[in-house]
Amino acid sequence: MENTKTVTTGYRWVVLSAFMFLTIMTQVLWITFAPITSVAAEFYNTSDLMIGLLSMSFMIIYVVVVIPSAWVIDTLGFRKAVSIGAVISAVFALLRGIFASNFGLMLACQLGIAVGQPLVLGAITKLAASWFLPDERATASGLGTLSIYIGILIAMVATPLLTINLKMKGMLLFYGILSVVSAVVFLFVVKKPPEELKGDADKERALMFVGLKSMLKQRDFIILLVIFFIGLGLFNGVSTWVEQIVRPRGFSPSQAGILGGLMLIGGIIGAAVIPIVSDKIKKRKPFIIIALAGMLPGLLGITFATNYPVLLVSGFLFGLFLLSSGPIGFQYGAEITFPAPEGTSNSLLIVMGQISGIIFIYAMDAFKSGSGSMTVSLLILMGLTIIGLLLSLFLKESPISES
Repeated sequence: MENTKTVTTGYRWVVLSAFMFLTIMTQVLWITFAPITSVAAEFYNTSDLMIGLLSMSFMIIYVVVVIPSAWVIDTLGFRKAVSIGAVISAVFALLRGIFASNFGLMLACQLGIAVGQPLVLGAITKLAASWFLPDERATASGLGTLSIYIGILIAMVATPLLTINLKMKGMLLFYGILSVVSAVVFLFVVKKPPEELKGDADKERALMFVGLKSMLKQRDFIILLVIFFIGLGLFNGVSTWVEQIVRPRGFSPSQAGILGGLMLIGGIIGAAVIPIVSDKIKKRKPFIIIALAGMLPGLLGITFATNYPVLLVSGFLFGLFLLSSGPIGFQYGAEITFPAPEGTSNSLLIVMGQISGIIFIYAMDAFKSGSGSMTVSLLILMGLTIIGLLLSLFLKESPISES
């Protein structure tokens, strides 16, 4: 087929690489202060909670702007929408570095970056539909989602080192310059998608609000929303409180940091490999079920393990299964809600995780015992995961299995 010949020239991978670079920087900008909370609190002469709000603000802003962002993605298309998000994030990231010494101005810039984020993250399946053939789309979504995890991992490792060597202002300015570079690369590299694919990506797609109404009537998509609510909320909660979770069992902050890193490494490996397998066999449902079942032993180990190697293996398995399900879930949602626009389904699934993340983070702190243990919260989250697993059994397979 002619369209196959066109898209297999390799340029689609250049586009995907530029998008991944941009997504990595978006995540670095979001999670910048998480690994240096106490240092930042001292620098700005404020509380740890106020520094935590710098990251939490992204979740709140995402919930507020998700519908307008989805409309922009589905109306203007992948290239224009992501370009707008890239420019907004880059401008405010650079300003954040310039005004790094003033907490109020820095916070305002942080909110500006947060407005640009949904235009990037919400376009993962739009990229897959615009540049890739159906049997490569879970792979493309997987690599796009993979860049989210890589960005978090880079920030966790690099931010403390950069802060030591460049100080707070230098670190923020460095990230601002890198964000400008990522935006310029994206604007330069990404062109209009191949005409031969345009009909396949956009054919008969419904208008955004019509599509939103139709997808919210679909039983399978509602189940998927519940699964994302549980899964993404669980990841946000565990990764936010990882040090507090393991501290009562005698593990140090550095050991907790390694645990968090292994969770992300497991997710990176899973997101790089499992979607490829899903594309090869043209199945989505089995991988969603396997992810929910497979992460339970990992969560159990994170909750109870007193042996450090067992704890690390548990964290790796938890990340491997949980985070690898993300790209498959995104692609499954886009496929079962056709002709609803891809950006709308993608954005709705992400916003479920943002809402649950806010709820779970605060609830886990509220249910903490007098000794600081979060065991009760984690047991509740295990129960919710089992509910998600049972619900996943009722999903229908994606239409891709019939192609």
